[in-house]
Amino acid sequence: MKICIYGAGAIGGYLGVLLKQGGAEVSLIARGAHLEAIKRNGLKLLIGGEEKVARMPAASDPAELGPQDYVIIALKAHQAWEVAGEMAPLLGPETAVVTAQNGIPWWYFHGFSGQFANLQLRSVDPDGRQWNAIGPERAIGCTVYPATEIVAPGVIKHIYGDRFGLGEPARKETARVARLVEAFTAGGLKAKDNPDIRNDIWLKLWGNLCFNPISALTHATLDVVATDPGTRLVSRKMMEEAEKIARRIGVHFRVDIERRINGAAAVGAHRTSMLQDLEKGRLLELDALLTVVQEIGRLVDVDTPIIDTVLALAQQMGRVAKVYPTFPEIAVEDDAKLGSVD
Repeated sequence: MKICIYGAGAIGGYLGVLLKQGGAEVSLIARGAHLEAIKRNGLKLLIGGEEKVARMPAASDPAELGPQDYVIIALKAHQAWEVAGEMAPLLGPETAVVTAQNGIPWWYFHGFSGQFANLQLRSVDPDGRQWNAIGPERAIGCTVYPATEIVAPGVIKHIYGDRFGLGEPARKETARVARLVEAFTAGGLKAKDNPDIRNDIWLKLWGNLCFNPISALTHATLDVVATDPGTRLVSRKMMEEAEKIARRIGVHFRVDIERRINGAAAVGAHRTSMLQDLEKGRLLELDALLTVVQEIGRLVDVDTPIIDTVLALAQQMGRVAKVYPTFPEIAVEDDAKLGSVD
């Protein structure tokens, strides 16, 4: 089984080492000092008090690696959009593309019937770049629960978690997902074939859409955001709006809001990924976590006043810090064009 990890950063590198350890034929797309260190010393994973080292082909140019059975995109959503057109050399007739990002994926409405059939989401895939370059029929959904970080070029540190959700947009079990689950399991990861992967995507998003921007705006850690009365209330209101939207497009939540917030509080003094990105001057992942929820809310006639407010504040913060917009091609449209009910 040939698997290319497109974006061998913190999560991608973690996956690459363990999938290689499990027997898969793994290759990596990386860049800069990280790529050079991988080529020179192999990719190192610090996990459970051990150091695992895996040597595998690594390149910045996909053409060097050729067609794959699976491409796992382990980039932020806006980064994945940027490189969609560069993936062609990796894509054979049967290649599956695993979208291992936070937020609502570009293929979300693939396979829907009725008014939302194959709707393309402007906020996460401007001009349909991924839809056209990759094709929604290749997509496998993925939810990522581990936390990892790059501690030095070529060195990944595992912090916690080993669970992944994998599932077909078509809401059925397939051989290609079953084989991928086997590869994850062989590498010591906990992976589940989840035909209702959209439910899992929303459950993960449910927390990210509020905890990430609030932490970036306030510089508070996750435990503070989830327990301070004021920020906990804002989080709850954002989650209530998102839940109403999600249920209108057929999503079911297996836990309630209180349990989801309490689970976040239990993680402790964790600096969310958006806060870390802000501090390091990296582009903020606002569109896949908030803008897309706002977009879908307008499609299904759900008001989102709290999400709108937090998003506007986070966008302005990002512009001042020069870490937003992620998609500069997106022009601000008037409410009538977006179908707003504000």
